[in-house]
Amino acid sequence: CDSQQPKVLGEISQSPIHSTSFLREEFDVRSKSSRMKLEKEDQQGKQDRRKEKKLNELNGKHKLQTQSQSKSGKERDNCKEKSELRDRNSNKKQIRDDYDSEVKVKKRRVEDEHSREMGSEERNGHQKRKTEISENDTLAKRKRIKMEVEESEAKLNDKQVKMDIRKEDGEEKVRVKEVKKEDKWKHEGVEDLEKRMELHKLNHVKESEGNENRDKYEKKKKAKDKKKEMEKKEDKKVKDEKKEKPRKEIDEMKGQLKKVKKGKEEKGKKEENKKKTGNKEEESNKWKWWEEEKLSETQKWSSLEHKGPYFPPEYEPLPDHVCFLYDGELMKLTPMTEEIATFYAKMLDHEYTSKEVFQNNFFSDWREEMTKEEKKKITSLSKCDFSQIHKYFLEKTEERKNRTKEEKQVPSFVLKEESARLVEEYGFCMLDGHREKIGNFKLEPPGLFRGRGEHPKMGKLKKRIQPEDVSINCSQDSVIPVPPAGHHWKRVQHDNTVTWLASWVENIQGHPKYIMLNPSSKLKGEKDWQKYETARKLKDFVSTIRKQYRRDWDAREMKTRQRGVAIYFIDKLALRAGNEKDDDSADTVGCCSLRVEHIKLHRHLDDQDYVVEFDFLGKDSIRYCNKVPVEKQVFKNLKLFIRNKDPEDDLFDRINTMNLNKALNEFMSGLTAKVFRTFNASTTLQDQLNKLTTADMTVEEKILSYNRANRAVAILCNHQRAAPKTFEKSMQALQEKIQKKKQQIAEAKKELKEAKKAHKDHPTDKSAKLVERKEKALQRLTEQLKKLQLQETDREENKVIALGTSKLNYLDPRITVAWCKKHQVPIEKIYTKTHRDKFAWAIDMTDENFQF
Repeated sequence: CDSQQPKVLGEISQSPIHSTSFLREEFDVRSKSSRMKLEKEDQQGKQDRRKEKKLNELNGKHKLQTQSQSKSGKERDNCKEKSELRDRNSNKKQIRDDYDSEVKVKKRRVEDEHSREMGSEERNGHQKRKTEISENDTLAKRKRIKMEVEESEAKLNDKQVKMDIRKEDGEEKVRVKEVKKEDKWKHEGVEDLEKRMELHKLNHVKESEGNENRDKYEKKKKAKDKKKEMEKKEDKKVKDEKKEKPRKEIDEMKGQLKKVKKGKEEKGKKEENKKKTGNKEEESNKWKWWEEEKLSETQKWSSLEHKGPYFPPEYEPLPDHVCFLYDGELMKLTPMTEEIATFYAKMLDHEYTSKEVFQNNFFSDWREEMTKEEKKKITSLSKCDFSQIHKYFLEKTEERKNRTKEEKQVPSFVLKEESARLVEEYGFCMLDGHREKIGNFKLEPPGLFRGRGEHPKMGKLKKRIQPEDVSINCSQDSVIPVPPAGHHWKRVQHDNTVTWLASWVENIQGHPKYIMLNPSSKLKGEKDWQKYETARKLKDFVSTIRKQYRRDWDAREMKTRQRGVAIYFIDKLALRAGNEKDDDSADTVGCCSLRVEHIKLHRHLDDQDYVVEFDFLGKDSIRYCNKVPVEKQVFKNLKLFIRNKDPEDDLFDRINTMNLNKALNEFMSGLTAKVFRTFNASTTLQDQLNKLTTADMTVEEKILSYNRANRAVAILCNHQRAAPKTFEKSMQALQEKIQKKKQQIAEAKKELKEAKKAHKDHPTDKSAKLVERKEKALQRLTEQLKKLQLQETDREENKVIALGTSKLNYLDPRITVAWCKKHQVPIEKIYTKTHRDKFAWAIDMTDENFQF
């Protein structure tokens, strides 16, 4: 290419087609001729316009003449008017045709003059060039010249000049294009656009500016590369740090988990050691207060020392991005107002917040705690928007749920340690020189009152309890509990006739609240023991009481009759006495507060005579619905009691709880409706256990019998509950276990049959042992199936019955302990650890021959 370069350039310069000078000359000639044309056309156009004006004037005059003739010749015939119009139209056409012919003639003259103006020399030279092109340039030569030009110019400038001659509107125009060469970059193996541009700049600098500029450019490039490398390194460091942080946290969590596991292992070892030694130390350390002499009936303790109650932590304000909106506008609340707003926001998806009573009570109490400015602005609960606060608490709960197992274990471990510390500090007291556990040492945090059922005070604010509201009770020689900093106790007293440690009055109902000792303590145990002993004494008086209330049914005085029927209901149905209720309390009733609307009398119902149908809300708003056949005289008295009364009137309008308990106390000292209820519950348990339990039962069958006896008591006392949410799921899992066990039994029977057949055909010691082993396996599987079936029956029967309430509060524990010892049922199968701690006195003092 280098050797051929001069020839190619010479050929290009000699060729008229590729000569740029020739193109410029030709372009100039054409531009001159076009200018001349335009000037002459403009002059001719002016002359034509003048002629058109004259023609228009002539036409206007002609119109005026025709109008005047038409006016004067109205009487002429229509045929003459038509002929004149034809003549006029023909004259117009003639004039236009003449005009067009004149215009054509003038155009021809202009073209002839333009052809004469072109010089003979230029025209001859142009023709000579055309002939030379046709003779010298063939198609092959043109292609070769173009290829050589492209290669030479690509090496020089990386650009190619293409010249295209196009004919547009009878004229030739030249179009120049600049095209980047891609083949060069492909040959050098460069594909990245950024690198390609940099190399292109380098080549340009090398050819134009020389080595000095090239060195400067290279230095700049190196500096840029260094900056990029430094930025990449910094990015890597940041990424590595981000990766290392969670790793460090995970390592710390793993370390804490190891500590937790070690602590659990140590606890497990300690528990194992305790089990091995038989817990002799614990038994020796237990305070057997029931073996000591009792103090006087009024004195409960001789010395009492404690640390006081534990107050809940103060309110933490919401983050700045969590806002409260009122009427669509952001509003910053004071901490007190904001705290109460969070109580409502947390319950937005609860049924309570949709109730009008709840909303009204909340808003009235909330406004009482607002500042004057907040009261002026916040006037309607419907304009309050708690959605952002509600969303914030939902996100927090979701974060806790979505934590990994390791992340959950560390906070739980910390919480356990913190709760253990609080229990150690506040959860124990010194009573008569012995360390006793306190029941509820934590004060209830503030919130919104819910109540049971349709309580009229639902939604009201449960205020934060301050030390100034709390009274402390302790012995005079003890260390008085220290109140929180900046506060003081309401009062400190030394009253050994009461069993509470601290007391305050709650603001919703105005009732006193207490911090008491744990149910496993001496004071609680003594109270339980005394309660069951009083109920046990009732068996000596119950026959007399029953005779008396039967006589009262026929008494002349209405008050006596009502008292006799009420005691009959308490004795037979184990109803509560029923205290009088205020208007602002839940509508729950007992025996003495029954209304006419709560009973229906049926002379004959379900093949039974004299049936009374009860339907009312009992304690904790639990519905009592029962159909009971009664004595004929009771039925007559009830008819008499409801005569001429409205449904809202009291059934027993002549008596109240105080009169009823006073009458019961006359029969036996200390007898109340609650003692009667405890007596009936314990008697029912004793009778049912004697009926349902036999000596040949398995332990599982005996436990089922105990639960059935316990259920009879719960039904008597109306101890109901809602079916657990997981009941269906747990029952389904239990049924699947039963089905699997049945399949295993079928397979075991098949294997036993085959083993027996093999032993019969070829009797050996090995086959005999195999048969024995298969029989034992089948027996074990059958026992397991029986246990599962008993569990299924037990769960189904106790679906809506609460067995725990009667077991803790109405059944004498000595009945259960004696039954377990007599029938060799482990006490752990009936009583949990909490029950065993509470009834330690009964477990220690009761033998198998005890009868209630």
